[in-house]
Amino acid sequence: MISSLKKRTRFSLNRRQKTFLTLFSLIVFLICIVLVGALLDEGRIATNLVDRNLVPSFDHPFGTDWLGRDMFTRTIMGLSLSIGVGLIGAVGSISIALILGTAAAIMGNKGDRLISWLIDLFLSVPHLVTLILIAFTLGGGFKGIVIGIALTHWPSLARIIRVEVMQIRTSEFVKVSRQMGKSHWWIALHHMLPHLVPQVLVGFTLLFPHVILHESAVTFLGLGLSPHEPAIGIILSESMKYLSSGMWWLAFFPGLCLLIVVRTFDNIGEKLRMFLHSN
Repeated sequence: MISSLKKRTRFSLNRRQKTFLTLFSLIVFLICIVLVGALLDEGRIATNLVDRNLVPSFDHPFGTDWLGRDMFTRTIMGLSLSIGVGLIGAVGSISIALILGTAAAIMGNKGDRLISWLIDLFLSVPHLVTLILIAFTLGGGFKGIVIGIALTHWPSLARIIRVEVMQIRTSEFVKVSRQMGKSHWWIALHHMLPHLVPQVLVGFTLLFPHVILHESAVTFLGLGLSPHEPAIGIILSESMKYLSSGMWWLAFFPGLCLLIVVRTFDNIGEKLRMFLHSN
């Protein structure tokens, strides 16, 4: 029985370590993409009509486009830009979810009903539709896409945070703090917020894939980032006109890289959830 317990403990520890190493490797991979995108020579995305329409080769792994721009450089820079936009937008969305989710659980029945109604209202409309409307209203560009992401991706996490806070506020340490005369916001800051950190971290990483895909979709439609930026959505939108000419690499490699980054973020969220909930 003791040997069986040791084997079970060893398996649990090995599984936790494996999850941590996988999580660490995925994060390093994304950091490398951002760093490489920042260090690449921008001269390789300048117009060079001598090297236009080249197929993938050793000098140009992803080929070149109709203006002779290196597609590998454009793709990596586009991924780095998308990650940066997604980071800012996701942080804003997480902040809104945290504030409203906490407020709904501590502001009484009227506040709870109002915020719950607001959450249901945003959930009743697809994120992408609302994001397009907000980005179009704000004139598109970096500001429009970031504000649109922040204002449309918070409802699901806000609902989860609201449920968590409602469970925490019935705990004994919260009741003791109330008897000592502590305010609702003091309790929320010192007792509830530390318990919400794992939920926020997991929610943030699982939210990121949707943010990047929606940013690329809106940019693809011409309502997102500026056409002068090497964004993935712009690259895919421009490449549609040349696919019939046999220039398949213009859309294949950027689309594949976008899929890899999205799946990487998705795996980070899953591994992070497993790591935080493992014993």
